[in-house]
Amino acid sequence: MQCAKTYLELSQDGAGAHKFYEVTVEGTVVSVRYGRIGAAGQAQTSTFPTEAKAQAAASKKIGEKIRKGYAPAVQGQRQARSVTRRQATSAPSTARAVAPVLWRFRTGSAAFGIHIDEDRCWVGNQAGDVYTLSHGGDVLARYALPDGVKCLVADDFWIYAGCDDGKVYDLSSKLPFAAYDIAAEVDIFWLDIREGVLNVSDRDGGLTVIDHEDEHQWARKSPGEHGWMVRADDRAVYHGHGGGVTAYEPGGARELWHTRTDGGVLFGWQEDASVYAGTHKHVVQRLSKATGAVESTYRCDTAVYSCATAPGGRFVFAGDSASSVYCFDADGTRLWKLGTGGGSALSMQYRDDKLYMVTTDGSLVCVDASTAAVTAAQQGTVPVAMDVKLAAAMPTYTPATTVRTVEAVSSAPAGGVVVECVQEGGRMRVHVVSDGYEPSWNVQFPRGIREVGTRYVVESLHPTTSGFYRVRGEIKRLL
Repeated sequence: MQCAKTYLELSQDGAGAHKFYEVTVEGTVVSVRYGRIGAAGQAQTSTFPTEAKAQAAASKKIGEKIRKGYAPAVQGQRQARSVTRRQATSAPSTARAVAPVLWRFRTGSAAFGIHIDEDRCWVGNQAGDVYTLSHGGDVLARYALPDGVKCLVADDFWIYAGCDDGKVYDLSSKLPFAAYDIAAEVDIFWLDIREGVLNVSDRDGGLTVIDHEDEHQWARKSPGEHGWMVRADDRAVYHGHGGGVTAYEPGGARELWHTRTDGGVLFGWQEDASVYAGTHKHVVQRLSKATGAVESTYRCDTAVYSCATAPGGRFVFAGDSASSVYCFDADGTRLWKLGTGGGSALSMQYRDDKLYMVTTDGSLVCVDASTAAVTAAQQGTVPVAMDVKLAAAMPTYTPATTVRTVEAVSSAPAGGVVVECVQEGGRMRVHVVSDGYEPSWNVQFPRGIREVGTRYVVESLHPTTSGFYRVRGEIKRLL
């Protein structure tokens, strides 16, 4: 059978687009592969009634890309652009005492991603490894992602990892998948997600908002570069960058306020009424979500790499570039400063009297932040930290990248929900087939494994207030 392949690239100077688009026609089958130059990209396959219709569909796709500036190229001649990885130096701590570390898990590579929920601790590092652990430090599982993890974010009980390959992976089941594919010209620095809407902050100080179907909604350029902070709620999107913090309406129609912080923002946190910005000028500043006014300042001794709060902002924690961790009360009074015992904290989260940190040496550290434990540590008494080891037989999960890599079953198991990939308005969508669901709603579904006419069975679907379903649990392909 004759096979025809067309390979196109769009490469612009500076921080512009650097992506490819490949169309292959083999009989009645049209395969499309696209993504960042130098990466494997995503693939989609469509089958047509006749070879003539397949050729016509391929010609239409190629024509659309050429009109957008793509041109024929030779694959491999242009190299992948390097992505920006945070260069975080770490000096020894000047604190007189060391924090009461309960356990430490060394991931093997510098780690930025952390999320602590009711059941598990999540850590993601620059080698692309995401591990889950119990609160007691037992390693439960590993997710092997294709590239370095920039951050981990949660949206209800869905967990997402933003990676250096420009994709955002859903890790909520044993089959992780690329839920979002960020534009090739966007160098991801940080993410936040709320009800399926993804907010992406990038190297150039840009803010891009993408909906649950991985479709662009709006974008703004904030008055500063290096956007290391983005947080969102139902009132605004709060964007932290080299020029301070800027708040935008959720729909992007207008800027609500802009506050120049004391130094460029390196990390951000939020509570119901306030956002917290850690800066390179040694401070965390609490800003009013309503007005942007600086409500309190928490002073550290070196650049602030990370920050977090106890519920309601009762305590404010900060990690600096000199391997120290701080605790302040709400009004800015410093309560204590202790050494981390191993690297500077690049991200952190507080839960149930414990402070969890991921550090420049690649460790996930659990600190007893109770008053009694900290007081004992200041007097020189700390527990012997447990050094967590990997289990001999630990489950490892890798993303599904094509339809054929998804486990196939001949019939839907009891309780499973059947969905189908359909062509709708020139786009592939996924709708529910099983009874009891709204058939007009789309299903948020991995693009890499979509194929028109193919049915899948998922463990469960959850409705959202925005009028779409999210997948929970395993995905299997129906034969």
